[in-house]
Amino acid sequence: MLLPDLRAQICAANQALVPSGLVRLTWGNVSGIDRASGLWGIKPSGVDYSALTPEDIVIMDLNGKIIEGALRPSSDTKTHLHLYREFPQIGGITHTHSLNATVFSQAGRELPCYGTTHADHFHGTVPIVRALSPEEVAEDYEHFTGVAIVERLRELGVSPLEMPAILQHHHAPFTFGKSPMDSVNNSVALEMCAQMALGSLALNPKMTQIPEFILEKHHHRKHGPGAYYGQRKR
Repeated sequence: MLLPDLRAQICAANQALVPSGLVRLTWGNVSGIDRASGLWGIKPSGVDYSALTPEDIVIMDLNGKIIEGALRPSSDTKTHLHLYREFPQIGGITHTHSLNATVFSQAGRELPCYGTTHADHFHGTVPIVRALSPEEVAEDYEHFTGVAIVERLRELGVSPLEMPAILQHHHAPFTFGKSPMDSVNNSVALEMCAQMALGSLALNPKMTQIPEFILEKHHHRKHGPGAYYGQRKR
């Protein structure tokens, strides 16, 4: 069996979606890539998370060819594939329809940074990605979903690890990470920030975003060369 360690990571990350509260039914998937071999794996379509095993993970190359796996890969495969091709720093991708983040996605609203919890994890506003055109949907919906995500991040001049979450208009969120589980953790953080934003707006509809100097202080406590949150690696 190819890439047993990667398969185990992807399987564990997918199984973490249910207890995290990010998914209902089978509305989500996680993938991961081994950059050394150029091979990557993704959850098979429609398989219940509790029944998922490492052997079920579908292994593909960066041309989209199935290298190993008896099951049909996720319907979002072409989106993941395009992101891996365009952003070599990505090690894992999570796509869910988590409730609060999807509310922002469906409404076509970006997620502003209102407080330090958001600032700790995301360096400012989580962007909304444009809706696809009728021609893009007809030609190759999942591929052009990836195209639109790449387009938006490049418009903003940020890498997917600098802004590890996006909100696809009319659809739902995608998050990115250095590994499959890292991308899941970013989905958890996104969902919590979306929930807090909606609750805060309900209490104070005139609320403004966090001051820039507080955003920068909190974000850089955890990220970048001057970060001092947590323990040094030995």
